[in-house]
Amino acid sequence: QVQLVESGGGLVQAGGSLRLSCAASARFFSTYAMGWFRQAPGKEREFVAGLWWSGDNTYYADSVKGRFTISRDIPKSTVYLQMNSLKPEDTAVYYCVADQISSKVRAGTAGYWGQGTQVTVSS
Repeated sequence: QVQLVESGGGLVQAGGSLRLSCAASARFFSTYAMGWFRQAPGKEREFVAGLWWSGDNTYYADSVKGRFTISRDIPKSTVYLQMNSLKPEDTAVYYCVADQISSKVRAGTAGYWGQGTQVTVSS
């Protein structure tokens, strides 16, 4: 069983930055693929970024590429999402996800999800 706890959300002005954190309880954290999804009101949940178990491969949605960076601190069992140049359209609840199968993370069918953290970007 894996528990994921997100933090770091909040209210920021357009152009600002936030860093989301996701602390995982996984015993073998380094063997999990990790990712971030988001869901805005009235919209479908969408993939934001993913980091596969090796840590060398990262993937981003086109809408955040060049602005967001996903990273992992294995000793701390924590994954981060650094969000720069935020836009109002980035406003959503952000969810941390994990699975030992990377394709499930990318597909949004990961076995483990956090409770979500709200990010609001004002114009």
